[in-house]
Amino acid sequence: MKRFTALGAAAALAVLAGCATAPTTPLPTVASVDLARYAGAWYEVASLPNRFQKQCAADTQARYRQTGADIEVVNRCRTADGKVDDITGVAKVVEGSGNAKLRVSFFRPFYGDYWILALGGDADYGWVLVGESTRQFGWVLSRKPTIAPADLEAALARAEALGYARSAFKATPQTQPLP
Repeated sequence: MKRFTALGAAAALAVLAGCATAPTTPLPTVASVDLARYAGAWYEVASLPNRFQKQCAADTQARYRQTGADIEVVNRCRTADGKVDDITGVAKVVEGSGNAKLRVSFFRPFYGDYWILALGGDADYGWVLVGESTRQFGWVLSRKPTIAPADLEAALARAEALGYARSAFKATPQTQPLP
């Protein structure tokens, strides 16, 4: 019994320590997003590694399509053995956010934050920095499989200014289009 109590206390301290080091400043988003312009294909060019994408080795892509009040989200990637993995979910706009904050679910009823932190490029939004309130997750997406070095620099600089660890972002290989 003492062993379980000690393990419980250690786990509680670890959780509290994690809370103490998390950024506490609010995470601002862009003022507004035109969802019709945002819809379409995006290529992941960099991200913070996470457990729910661990099977993805390359060619990670997302496609967004408005379906009434919701947005259909289709994420696809190539696994290490060359197969294509995909999942479809739904996103809902957070009221009062100017469409810059979405709640996304791939396993209803569980939803996660999807916040648009920076937009750049031309009229079709050439690149985007996406994150969420705890700064544990982050992605740099581009309309093309490659991103101009200056655009990647702008996205990562914005991430760093918002409290993300810039060096934690890892490049996502884009080797060939998915079928």
